[in-house]
Amino acid sequence: MSGAGGPLAAAVGNGPTSVVQEAVVWLNDPANWTGPNGILSLASEHLAMSAIAVLAAAVIALPLGIWLGYAGRGATLTVVVANTTRALPTLALLTLFAASAIGFGNRATVLAVTIFAIPPILTNAHEGIRGVDPDAKDAAAGMGMSRSRVLRAVAIPLAIPLVAAGIRTSAVQVVATIPLAALVGGGGLGVIIVTGIATQRYGKALAGAVLVATICLVVEGLLALAQRLATPAPLRYLARAEAAT
Repeated sequence: MSGAGGPLAAAVGNGPTSVVQEAVVWLNDPANWTGPNGILSLASEHLAMSAIAVLAAAVIALPLGIWLGYAGRGATLTVVVANTTRALPTLALLTLFAASAIGFGNRATVLAVTIFAIPPILTNAHEGIRGVDPDAKDAAAGMGMSRSRVLRAVAIPLAIPLVAAGIRTSAVQVVATIPLAALVGGGGLGVIIVTGIATQRYGKALAGAVLVATICLVVEGLLALAQRLATPAPLRYLARAEAAT
């Protein structure tokens, strides 16, 4: 029969409850929040990389999606580009970039995640502009507006809800994917997860995962609020009316 220090006790001591307790203790230690590898520093680096990746993806995908949607063509191209980039494993891209002249670290991560961030923005921008009511565009043109002004004053405002939803989806996906940076010598909150696993301090790894999940939820909430504020009031009223019915 096993004694108090036998395998059964070891299994119980290293069980899920113990890991959760270790995570809580680790998160409540002020020493883990400061310094170059502290939570605050790593979280700032995490958010900075995420912001750069989403901004770069938006700069590429928004103009292309809007132009293709307003021109009424490019649906096949949009689908092909979106599906191709979605099919590329981010970790595989990250490894390829790290092994190339791009090198290890944050640069390779931001580039790989930017590619990953393009599809939702491109698809939603294309579909948002293409889905604008033709009667609204015809009415604006009948008032003497040029095509470019119709795009700026009518099509884009009406497409904002779907365009903003694409940016929101992309941003949350990027925040959740950035932890892969730690696998190629990069920074961000993934460092906590990877070092926790490497040193068999699974409570620390769980704490890192909780931090990433929390930031994802905060980003989701803030961007949902921004999306609502950016949506023209008549569209918000129409959405509420449709939801009520």
